[in-house]
Amino acid sequence: MSDAQTAPAKSTPAQQVATGDRAILPEGAKTIPIYVMGKKYEVPETLTIMKAMEFAGFKFLRGCGCRGGICGACPTVYRKEGDYKLHFGLACQTVVEPNMYLAQIPFYPANRAGYSLDEIEPTAEAIFALYPELFRCVACNNCTKACPMGVQVLDYISALKQGDIAKAAKLSFDCIQCGLCASRCMGELPQYHIAQLARRIYGKYIQPHADHLAKRVAEIESGKYDEILGKLTEMSKDELAKLYKEREREPDLAPLGTWMPQDTQYL
Repeated sequence: MSDAQTAPAKSTPAQQVATGDRAILPEGAKTIPIYVMGKKYEVPETLTIMKAMEFAGFKFLRGCGCRGGICGACPTVYRKEGDYKLHFGLACQTVVEPNMYLAQIPFYPANRAGYSLDEIEPTAEAIFALYPELFRCVACNNCTKACPMGVQVLDYISALKQGDIAKAAKLSFDCIQCGLCASRCMGELPQYHIAQLARRIYGKYIQPHADHLAKRVAEIESGKYDEILGKLTEMSKDELAKLYKEREREPDLAPLGTWMPQDTQYL
């Protein structure tokens, strides 16, 4: 035997790849290192943070809801290698990057005032009384920078300080209640709870009531749809599926307000 054959083989450290419930990699998949709660894992580079954590063996008992970027249950704080900034996102939407340092915040503890919407006055002063910390805002705009939905948080807080509930409700419409704004607030405001109250007041007291909705409620109460609902409840699953597939549906590219079904008896 040659010296090469008899010499002991040099040991090379094997790359540790996590083995969670998504451990089957497609051929040629590239893995990257990330850090979850301070521990290093190798995960596929195309995964979202949520899927990467599951790949790494984590099981979501909380902090995981719709997986579609709507429910706000998976806010994530992370840093990137060589970047001084603190970054924010939703674990179900943000794709992992090499050497990310991740921390989950499935619930951020923020004060939520108690109130009855039926008894509250629809005024800015009522909001001020429930959330006096509103005026601790120093306009640093960290809240807006932290929002994963691109909501202009400082703008709706400023609108409320000026007494404009309608503007605040509209500006905060896309809020998903993740709480990341509150986690970065220098004035320690629970912005997302304040915005929720503004939207509730706007919807109940300020926004004009829809006449067509009142008409439809009256029709339901009069029994107009009892017969057709009775027939539908007696149908089998296959019959309902057939009826659904054969339904008359609005064309995808029809201009808003221009399409009307041929059968209008239930409109």
